Amino acid sequence: MKAGIGLRWQARRTAAAAPERRLGKEAVTALLIHGCFQFGASMSGLFLNLYLWRLTQDLYVNGVYNLIVFLVTPAAFAIGGKLTKRKDRMVTYRLGIMAIAVFYLFVVLAQEHVASWYIPFAVFSGIAGGLYWTGYLVLMYDVSTEQNRVRFLAVNMVVFNSAGLIGPALAGFIIHLSGGLSGYIFVFLIAFLMFVAASVISFRIPMLVSHHKAYYLKLMGLVMRRNSLWVRGLAAFLVLGLFQGIMLFLPNILLFQTVGREDLVGYLGVFFSGLTVGMGYMISRRVGKEPVRKFVLYSSGGIVLGSVFLLYDVTTWTVVVFMIAFSICNPLAVNTLTSYYYGLIGKLPLKGQLRVESVVMREAFLNTGRVVSILLLLVLSGDLTSYWLPVVLVFMAVMQFALFWLIRE
Repeated sequence: MKAGIGLRWQARRTAAAAPERRLGKEAVTALLIHGCFQFGASMSGLFLNLYLWRLTQDLYVNGVYNLIVFLVTPAAFAIGGKLTKRKDRMVTYRLGIMAIAVFYLFVVLAQEHVASWYIPFAVFSGIAGGLYWTGYLVLMYDVSTEQNRVRFLAVNMVVFNSAGLIGPALAGFIIHLSGGLSGYIFVFLIAFLMFVAASVISFRIPMLVSHHKAYYLKLMGLVMRRNSLWVRGLAAFLVLGLFQGIMLFLPNILLFQTVGREDLVGYLGVFFSGLTVGMGYMISRRVGKEPVRKFVLYSSGGIVLGSVFLLYDVTTWTVVVFMIAFSICNPLAVNTLTSYYYGLIGKLPLKGQLRVESVVMREAFLNTGRVVSILLLLVLSGDLTSYWLPVVLVFMAVMQFALFWLIRE
């Protein structure tokens, strides 16, 4: 519901914008689909890692689960890219949504056995997520233009996190009300229904008829040798992944360890998402091209400043301070870097025909960074009480300053 209200409000805002910055019908529909997806994902994704933690009390299980997901995802992107080129990005997109829905249906059926079968579940999750994001990242490029892309990505962030405002709170309330692990299963069932709804809505976006069906993934090495600026853009996503790999699953476990209640984790998630929505709105209000290097410098500095509190002690207040800094600064880096990379795609050979291959390459570099950070965390920090846990997190945050050196205006 909140996602729908946010979309209608944004449509009115868009109508008042300059003509070249207005979002088209397909762009708004894509945002609506992604809002439904995020509502389900904010409930299920946040608490799936916590569900594994509650079942096993083992950081290794969570780490390996996410490690496998990030290892499988690039291969799924490569397959999804070929499917997108041969068929259409909507075929890949819908297949990804349906696969994610089936994944959570299996979670509902398996219940506590998920902890025993976490490796095949991780493989399935990586494949489903890879297909979904291949389709959606290409779709984002197609429904936006050079003139409105910064605005579209910012609105996408607002919708993404607005849908995530109510999801964590509702999920946390349901789990806390159940007084046990049965609430998790009900949350995963609701998520399954939201993914089914997103799949149905996706049919409102028609497929494109294209005669350019050749898949040039094998030739991307040649493109990399001839375009150093694009290579630096890919390396920037590797650096971003070094921090994202840990942040996609660790914060909620740390919050649960310090506050001890799922509903409080959900309510704090609402607060953090609200900060991200506010930042997304501020970015969407900007007119013209954003100062890329300045934005990533501000973002990196804010994240490092927030993370150093964890070196003092991992308690409720230090985790909350860190998450506030992350919620404000991370969207600035992600939105800026994504818009910057889409601009680089438009300057590659074949006039946009390499957009699918570029998305696949981006994900390969991003997930390489995620895998490296999780491996480092598992090797140095066996549990949540280890001194090395905050050290690894702060080190990965400091590495974000490399973004300033890697990108060019």
